[in-house]
Amino acid sequence: MRLPWRHPLLVPAVLCALAVLAARPTDAAEKRRDGADPGISAQVARLYEDAAVATQQYEKGRVEAEAQRVQAQRFEALLDRERRDIAVLHEDLGRIARTQYRDGGGLPLTAQIILAGSPEELMRGQQVFSQANLAVNNSIEKSRRAEERLAKDEAKAVAAWQSLEKRKAELAGLKSDIEQKLEEARLQLQGQADASVAAGACRGAVRLNQPPTQVVGAWVAPVETYALSAGFGSGGSRWANRHTGQDFAVPIGTPVRAVGAGRVVKVSCGGPFGIEIVIEQAGGYYTQYAHLAAVTVDQGDQVVPGQWIGQSGTSGNSTGPHLHFEVRVTPELGSAVDPVPWLAARGVPLG
Repeated sequence: MRLPWRHPLLVPAVLCALAVLAARPTDAAEKRRDGADPGISAQVARLYEDAAVATQQYEKGRVEAEAQRVQAQRFEALLDRERRDIAVLHEDLGRIARTQYRDGGGLPLTAQIILAGSPEELMRGQQVFSQANLAVNNSIEKSRRAEERLAKDEAKAVAAWQSLEKRKAELAGLKSDIEQKLEEARLQLQGQADASVAAGACRGAVRLNQPPTQVVGAWVAPVETYALSAGFGSGGSRWANRHTGQDFAVPIGTPVRAVGAGRVVKVSCGGPFGIEIVIEQAGGYYTQYAHLAAVTVDQGDQVVPGQWIGQSGTSGNSTGPHLHFEVRVTPELGSAVDPVPWLAARGVPLG
């Protein structure tokens, strides 16, 4: 029996980690300080956190799965050797049987007595016959044990494969559940943002319980994971003039970070930039974060590098989810400088 080993085998290391979904507090139990009810913003933030945990555990499981795949290949090689050994035993049995037949081992005892030339010849024949029988019995027993061992090993291998397949299906289901919940929450979050922009009034800062900021330098990128899209000075039908910032393509609800220490000088929820934040940075520069879905700071707040200040979206004149990031010499539009070399000069190369 040859087993259908496949590549790669997935290991469900993520199953326990994803149990946090059931253990998370409800939105109603979410702590809030001042500002707007965290509501859907907090749910999106939690789902992003859960997705990050799931990704880490999934990658760990992938590495473990590769190790198990190698073990499976070794086990399959062992089963092949066992099958070959059994085939050799069967050949030995056939050879012994043929030898017995040629040497008269199959003759009845009466016939052997009649045909024997002397008692000594009869005894020698009986001794050879006994030895041949012993060899046959030993070979049969050895073959029987080998076949039983092979059957058990194959049964174990089949059970292990079925278990892995079942867990792989469970893992796929859990990942799909997270993705569906996150997508639904993103749509709700963006819906609230669109309503705020249409009304021209912000609903206030949502005070999220963000994880401890892990920033080693004085400056960071405005989002942790991203793909660069439209750059500074780009032309096109989307802008009346040249593009004034750097766009970061990120999904709705992605945490947006303050690139450095500073003070929030503007929080606005109307106009072409949709929901936006402007921060006064050290050295007389200002940074703008636009097309947000939610903000987590209020005007006048002091911020530190890497602190969550909002969640990305596609509010205002936006063609899709992204963060529009600008560096200005004044708080107002029209004084922008290229943010890529500006950040690179502060030890934050974008790529």
